[in-house]
Amino acid sequence: MALLKPPLLRRRIGGGCIWLALVMGLATSGQTSVAADPAPAAYQVEAVFLFNFTQFIEWPAASFPAPATPFVIGVLGQNPFGGALEEAVRGEVANGRPFVIRYFRRVEDIDTCHILFISRSETNRLRSIFSQLQGRNILTVGDANQFAERGGVVCFVVRNQRVGLKINLSAAREAQLTISSKLLRPAEIINAEDR
Repeated sequence: MALLKPPLLRRRIGGGCIWLALVMGLATSGQTSVAADPAPAAYQVEAVFLFNFTQFIEWPAASFPAPATPFVIGVLGQNPFGGALEEAVRGEVANGRPFVIRYFRRVEDIDTCHILFISRSETNRLRSIFSQLQGRNILTVGDANQFAERGGVVCFVVRNQRVGLKINLSAAREAQLTISSKLLRPAEIINAEDR
């Protein structure tokens, strides 16, 4: 079975805990062909995760100053998703809010952002990036080695063709984000104090 494109994957498997279990299962089962080109396949799944995090995470009300304020998903550094991220959110809304995708070269360019994927191209600057984002209600996500241990909220981990999550609860609390137990259950939980 070929890897399903993000919108098709999302529409076929629905929402809630069932979505999470099936995305992780589809992305990781022997039925999904990720071996031929593992990086693009993993990034397709990660794009769907970024979209669906809005179902499992709550931001403080002040993060959305108006009822029509969109969910902004940003990518800092090189874009590893190709067009998969735009495809994952095309025509979608979360809590009545549309999605906007933004690309940032520097952390100083980030104004409004709710979910920020920090590319591996920024790995050497993570300490500075996290310092500059301190006090902001941004879900930081990445897939660099030790991303969550170094202060990111969510780290994608690909092992044996399986996409899993590491979640840093201390970093989530610092960003004033509330993460649903449905997202926490299948994840590996770490705390910044573990560093």
